[in-house]
Amino acid sequence: MAAKSLHDASKTKSPDRIANSRAATQGQWGRAWEVDWFSLASVIALLFFAPFIVYYFIMACDQYSCSLTAPVLDVATGRARLSDIWAKTPSVTKKAAQLYTLWVTFQVLLYVALPDFCHKFLPGYVGGVQEGAVTPAGVVNKYEINGLQAWLITHLLWFANSHFQSWFSPTIIFDNWIPLLWCANILGYAVSTFAMIKGYFFPTNAKDCKFTGNFFYNYMMGIEFNPRIGKWFDFKLFFNGRPGIVAWTLINLSFAAKQQELYGQVTNAMVLVNVLQAIYVLDFFWNEAWYLKTIDICHDHFGWYLGWGDCVWLPYLYTLQGLYLVYHPVQLSTPHAVGVLLLGLLGYCIFRMANHQKDLFRRTDGRCLIWGRKPKVIECTYTSADGQKHHSKLLVSGFWGVARHLNYTGDLMGSLAYCLACGGGHLLPYFYLVYMAILLTHRCVRDEHRCASKYGSNWERYTAAVPHRLLPGVF
Repeated sequence: MAAKSLHDASKTKSPDRIANSRAATQGQWGRAWEVDWFSLASVIALLFFAPFIVYYFIMACDQYSCSLTAPVLDVATGRARLSDIWAKTPSVTKKAAQLYTLWVTFQVLLYVALPDFCHKFLPGYVGGVQEGAVTPAGVVNKYEINGLQAWLITHLLWFANSHFQSWFSPTIIFDNWIPLLWCANILGYAVSTFAMIKGYFFPTNAKDCKFTGNFFYNYMMGIEFNPRIGKWFDFKLFFNGRPGIVAWTLINLSFAAKQQELYGQVTNAMVLVNVLQAIYVLDFFWNEAWYLKTIDICHDHFGWYLGWGDCVWLPYLYTLQGLYLVYHPVQLSTPHAVGVLLLGLLGYCIFRMANHQKDLFRRTDGRCLIWGRKPKVIECTYTSADGQKHHSKLLVSGFWGVARHLNYTGDLMGSLAYCLACGGGHLLPYFYLVYMAILLTHRCVRDEHRCASKYGSNWERYTAAVPHRLLPGVF
């Protein structure tokens, strides 16, 4: 029913009229309506430099054994030209194109054609049809939550092939890593461009669209809030969770298989990276229904930032530790390995318990116990784009009374553990930690700016009660 009413709205309102009529009430939601010069410059810089960063890191591993300085020094001293480096870079191949097409098609089929059955026999798991948060236009979308099922089926087939069938080598991803990069870029740009065209001409929900009048910002940050094809294919949920995150653990397994092939063993560092990152991935899919209430789904529009980022940035830069360990098979001392494991597990526990507290608080409308006590709350109201007033509560107990984003602190501890597993020989594995620190700090600021606009003086009361963002007493 929502799709029909929104389709009718798109016929009667132009983008400019929609933007003008909704700006006042929708300002606290999603991305910006107006773009200042700094935001525009940042967007253009990201559009240009992000693909180059991915290429540079992957090329550095392929041609310079993961050294980030060697390519620059070679070009600066004349030992190599940019054209020489580019000539040594593998191009897209028919095999890679077929492999990537098969991969994406398989994940689409698992997403749209196989309703979830895991929730029927896994205690505590929430799957099947679930409702998302209220959109700026007051719409509540429904989602088929079946990511855990897709992950399990994909990995069961992977292990069946590795141990019984031998349809393909378990090193197939590593062996085609750069040709697959070009395929991922093609999909990332294609889906981002399609989403922008769709937002202008046939949006799923015209009232949830945002137009700034600036092409680059619209392309980067997206126009549509929840672009969909048909009833169930939701662009944001699919590309955020599949194919990138399902692939994450497969990529690491392929790197481990390559390490075994090259050196006759899988080092404890590679095992740690595989295990710790697999915990994070499984947590994502176990809590996929909870993910519907996070910033990615609740506030971000779907553009190049999510479309290309999920297809290229995530699978290629989130797996740098495993890739590095193929070229540098680090074997950690027992104390070092135990320390990394404990740091990663502690970070995960903080991340998970903080998110669990918030989810429990939301599901019970505050009628629960946080650390054995009735939670402290701040009552709030806000207005959606349809003029309806909504009531909300801000949690000021448990982890959320210690810092406003302590779940991000746990996330950063896990990120540090992944990097420390690679030792200290090169800077490349530590890029992930630097990136996550920038990303999550930016999210803190972005989220709090939105909350300040949304909740007004009630948000000021919350920040007074919980003064620090990530580190109590520090920041």
